[in-house]
Amino acid sequence: MIKSTRKTKNAIVKTAAPVAAEPVRVKTAVPSPEPRVTHVSLELVRPGAKQVCVAGSFNGWKPERSPLVPLGDGRFAADLTVDPGRYEYLFVVDGQWVPDPKATETVQNPFGGKNSVLTVSV
Repeated sequence: MIKSTRKTKNAIVKTAAPVAAEPVRVKTAVPSPEPRVTHVSLELVRPGAKQVCVAGSFNGWKPERSPLVPLGDGRFAADLTVDPGRYEYLFVVDGQWVPDPKATETVQNPFGGKNSVLTVSV
């Protein structure tokens, strides 16, 4: 009996003669890498505010998806989980859209104001 050995990408496959038979296929499960997500903390100090949310390109510009938690003394904070990337965002304070005063970068938005920019790296 003739044996042949061939290497595939993930395994060595041994087949017995006759080689003309149906080829043996070996599948190995390769775990896919988990999506890389990053935790980002945002904070806004706005004394007198009753409700603060953040809306941006990371949440479809839907403020109700990302409310900030009141910490006392007019401080509000949120911890977000986002993929790496570059995002534009605004805080929504009692229904009024305002840029982040701590943002190091802003861009013009189509409504005549400025959006804050958040860059998230791995």
